[in-house]
Amino acid sequence: MKPSSGDVQPGGAAPFSAHTAVVRWKTVRLSVAFFGVILGLLVLYNSAINPFNILPVSYSYRAFRSYSSLRNPLLEKTLTKASNEDKTVILTTLNAAWAEPESLLDLFLKSFHAGNGTQRLLKHLVIVCLDAKAYQRCGASHPHCYQLDTEGANFSGEAYFMTADYLKMMWRRIQFLTSVLEMGFSFVFTDSDIMWLQDPFNHFHPDADFQIACDTFKGSSEDLNNRPNGGFVYVKSNTKTIRFYKFWYESRTMFPGRHDQDVLNKIKHSPLIPEIGLKIRFLDTANFGGFCQMGRDFTKVCTVHANCCVGLNNKVHDLRILLNDWSKFVNHKASSRPSWSVPQDCRTSFQRGRQSKHGKKKGG
Repeated sequence: MKPSSGDVQPGGAAPFSAHTAVVRWKTVRLSVAFFGVILGLLVLYNSAINPFNILPVSYSYRAFRSYSSLRNPLLEKTLTKASNEDKTVILTTLNAAWAEPESLLDLFLKSFHAGNGTQRLLKHLVIVCLDAKAYQRCGASHPHCYQLDTEGANFSGEAYFMTADYLKMMWRRIQFLTSVLEMGFSFVFTDSDIMWLQDPFNHFHPDADFQIACDTFKGSSEDLNNRPNGGFVYVKSNTKTIRFYKFWYESRTMFPGRHDQDVLNKIKHSPLIPEIGLKIRFLDTANFGGFCQMGRDFTKVCTVHANCCVGLNNKVHDLRILLNDWSKFVNHKASSRPSWSVPQDCRTSFQRGRQSKHGKKKGG
């Protein structure tokens, strides 16, 4: 009897078994090779965007997703009223503590009136209020006010540097500015403890997407070792800046307990920045200075920031003196080589703050 095709021959091997084994072996090899290629590509991709393992790949993906935020008709209407022909606005934030009479809001607005060519810029200023009291105070002194949804957080009091409230306020600000960019508005964001003394638009870099003031400026606008200060930025609305702001905001979870400025110092070296073509420029403190590093030539100074200073009273005290110095200069009452009389109280504010905190702990 001849064996059927399904029977096993006396030698133990089934028909076509050798051929089947070869096919299976080739399939395994192809699968392994395919898996190796995919793994290699993932490793290369991760290395390309994250050579120092600052952020995981999935993080970068989230930062670059294209999605639209919810429309906000009231905000869009406010921005439209204040914007210039290029859809550019000036933004600042305000809470109840800074809105008190004779406090920072009054000094901030006064600087626009005292400055050279800055009064006309007030019509482009939107004051973003963090609580109802600030909104009420704003409405009594300025035409463009917007009350921000703080998502349940209370930002009405003075938020001391690096406290939990301070960090929440800083990151809510980045989130808000992202939404402004998504609406198609470019902006100059300015802290309200910055005095506007001359028109800054004459000193911005025309080819930059993102321009930021510095605590310390090292001589080159392209030097990533400059120490940026998020209290003053000029940002053009485009795909690059929207992606960058989303990346910046999401990066906060990788550096818990850090504020936006610290995180920016971490991510400014990321290969993702040149990959998306974002042009960053750092602004010279000769034009955009502050108490950390003052611009000495009064004819070049555009803005002065009460940075390197903590405590509302310290800021108010020194900014009043600064405006007085400026008034003497523009009214030709200063010497031929005018100089600033500040910082004064701000110079020792950190030291006195630490001593006060230590004394409370010791006594309590």
